[in-house]
Amino acid sequence: MPSRTHGVGGRLKTMVERRNFLMAGAVGGAAVLAGSAQGARAYADPGPGRHHGHEPAPSDAPIPRTPPLEKYVDPLPTPETAVPDTSAYPGADYYEITMRPGTWQFHRDLGPADVWGYWARNPRDRHEPIGMGYLGPTISVVKDQPTVVKYRNKLPTTHLFQFVIDAIRSGDPQLAPIAPPPYKSEPPFPEDVNVWNVVHQHGGFTPPQSDGMPLHSFSPDGIHAESYTTLEPDRVKRNEAICAYTNHERSSMLWYHDHGMGMTSVNVYAGLAGLYLIRDPADERLGLPQGEFEVPLVLQDRTFHPDGRLAYTMTQQEGEDTPVVNGKAYPFLAVEPRRYRLRILNASNERFWRLRIDPPRDVVLQPSLPFWLIGTDGGFRAPLQMLNFLIGPAERYDLIVDFSGMPMGSKFTLTNYHAPVHYPGVPGLGPEISEVMQFQVTKPLSGVDRTTPPKQLKLPAVVPVQPEPGIRRREWVLYQHKLFSTMTFNAVPFMEPSQDLVTAGTREIWEYVNPNHDAHPMHVHLVNFQVLNRQPIDAAAYQADYEKWIDGGRKAADKPVLANYFTGPPIPPDPDEARSYKDTFKSYPETVTRIITDVWNPPTEPIAGIANSGTELPATYVHHCHLLEHEDDDLMRPFTIVDPGAPLPVDQDGGHGGGHGH
Repeated sequence: MPSRTHGVGGRLKTMVERRNFLMAGAVGGAAVLAGSAQGARAYADPGPGRHHGHEPAPSDAPIPRTPPLEKYVDPLPTPETAVPDTSAYPGADYYEITMRPGTWQFHRDLGPADVWGYWARNPRDRHEPIGMGYLGPTISVVKDQPTVVKYRNKLPTTHLFQFVIDAIRSGDPQLAPIAPPPYKSEPPFPEDVNVWNVVHQHGGFTPPQSDGMPLHSFSPDGIHAESYTTLEPDRVKRNEAICAYTNHERSSMLWYHDHGMGMTSVNVYAGLAGLYLIRDPADERLGLPQGEFEVPLVLQDRTFHPDGRLAYTMTQQEGEDTPVVNGKAYPFLAVEPRRYRLRILNASNERFWRLRIDPPRDVVLQPSLPFWLIGTDGGFRAPLQMLNFLIGPAERYDLIVDFSGMPMGSKFTLTNYHAPVHYPGVPGLGPEISEVMQFQVTKPLSGVDRTTPPKQLKLPAVVPVQPEPGIRRREWVLYQHKLFSTMTFNAVPFMEPSQDLVTAGTREIWEYVNPNHDAHPMHVHLVNFQVLNRQPIDAAAYQADYEKWIDGGRKAADKPVLANYFTGPPIPPDPDEARSYKDTFKSYPETVTRIITDVWNPPTEPIAGIANSGTELPATYVHHCHLLEHEDDDLMRPFTIVDPGAPLPVDQDGGHGGGHGH
């Protein structure tokens, strides 16, 4: 059941099946069609030495399965923190980070796997770069002190998952973006590129030329995407790019990851992701767990061949079969009986996780251990006691978990439940993962726990934003011209020029209309926002009428009016996202989700004294689905921020952003 085809199975073959799907509604239709749709063409990894220049395996090839692994035998690794060079740019931290291949052992009982990772130059010892082969080192910065990074691409020119690249290049309709009419399809990468990359600072308040958008990609052998850009071009080689970051964000955990055009999914799957922490000195007064008691958890799902190699199976099924945390399958963390701060990132390609902490039955007399949510994507929020939470790809949760008073030797399991792939999906379509990792109270208390009890924490309040009269509203419709094929926003391919002009200095309400059966995590570059509300819609009727509108030539007067399809009143945001700053949110099926943005004001001042490092308007950014296979398959669009006092631009690219023929 290939996830790159957005859901439940192969392409519908008859108009009867199509009509039945629309009449059944998005989620219900999924269940109806699971047994009736034709199986989609799929590919299996043919194994080493057979990637490039060979036909993929046939669709009936067996799906790789991870061999049985003993759980909780590998300690949880913690990515090292990169060391900045403070002499290169006055008042700024400078890093050199190289993308390169390596090997990594995901479990004690698996052999080493070929992986990709980020490595940071060590200014204290140039012979000992900082990294672990897989993922990347943590970049930890002080709020408002800028960062400059030179990214270097030393990856191979043949992809670790070349069979996927070959299938996309061949135009396979299950993998390659197919433009809805009247648009023409365009290949996402050139014929001579099998690997290219660019680094996106996810959640950053960043000028567009440093934002790491897909068309900024560059290859190991120096081939550039059409909007490639770099600061200080006289200081880079063709396989490098320099970016500068303001670090004006609130105290929070961002992350950085690959955003290569057309191949983000397989690049991240190979290992290209890392954490980016914004530290505010004022946080020292809050009394939060620090040092070894503040633990980052990068959650992913992966599948492994018996010899330990990574198997990319998402051309055959939805999701992978094994949990991986900080690069280890089923790890354990030895803890003291005290409070811990867990900084959780869902870095999975497609999997949502519904997580709880299961205690030993004879230790805690309730099904799960309570914890406190103290922050989300964009920073702190009022503490909220919870027993479980649902986290979508790219979302971050900041938790306080209290093991105080727990007997030595007690074990607490981080459990995943009721979260099929794709979420909310039909159980059984993707591999289920029930257990993730374990916290083992095996370390004696090293000293008195002087951290503040979560209930007493005085964290910066998030004031709900109230829409002002006349606020600009913008609709983004998740549209498929053919069921189980390419998905786009507003039936417009990504490669078409920006059509959405956002006035600098204003807020907007964006309404994401999702008439299909999957939930989608949506990420907006540059800005934080708050979830305003959600409202159920008659998805089948809306989808059918939108289809008629497309087929009828997209006449403005005939466009379906969203308000005519509501089936109930607006629903408040979920408790864990209410009064929270977000950069990624869940667009639930058969629903319109409304977000209200912070003021659109990209940073205009030069960063670290670098010429041309600030934003010049008009400036183009992107937003997209963070199911990475959907992003690669065109569920992504540019938008352009314009000066309120300037005439509307003819060339909306502004020379920097997601420009592609603007």
